[in-house]
Amino acid sequence: MNQEKEEQQTPVPQEEAPTASPEQLLTADDVEHLQQALQVAQEEVDSFKDQYLRAKAEMENVRRRAETDLSNAHKYAIERFAAEVLTVKDSLELAQAIDIQSDNADAVTKMYEGLVLTLKQLDSIFEKFALVTLEPQGEKFDPEQHQAMTMVESRDVEPNHVVEVVQKGYLLNGRVLRPAMVIVARAPANEAPVEGGAENGAENGTEQPAEE
Repeated sequence: MNQEKEEQQTPVPQEEAPTASPEQLLTADDVEHLQQALQVAQEEVDSFKDQYLRAKAEMENVRRRAETDLSNAHKYAIERFAAEVLTVKDSLELAQAIDIQSDNADAVTKMYEGLVLTLKQLDSIFEKFALVTLEPQGEKFDPEQHQAMTMVESRDVEPNHVVEVVQKGYLLNGRVLRPAMVIVARAPANEAPVEGGAENGAENGTEQPAEE
């Protein structure tokens, strides 16, 4: 009797229902829709890839053009200036060709006229290229634009002002290309120096003119 009871309690194994594959779960319309979406995505990828390659090629062309322009700028930066200076050289060569021995007075006159013309040509060239002359006669000493060669006592020129320009200076587009070399006035020994003048340059951290 116990055996019959055990047989009744023993569960009977059931067969598992077959698992459907993704293909079996999708309809034909679903598959077609997915295929179309995949094709559209692939076309977009191809388009983005083409745009990337084009942009990369354009950037490379820009880089090469920039390198070429920079190289040419370094090579020919003074091309216009050099072309203008050629006329000055021509004038100097004409002056050199004058025969001083044949007629001394006339030759000297012609040479002087040639020098005047050459200087006018140089002034015109300097003006074209924003090259400004610094000739600070009588002006206040400026350590940014002037280089003091020495100092002299003067009653005619105010202390810390330029007595004499030894060599002209030049500005190129507002920047000092060469400072003007000058002699600076100082007060006579029996007078007090001007506060903040060239004599106090060392204390103020600026250039101090050398004593004569």
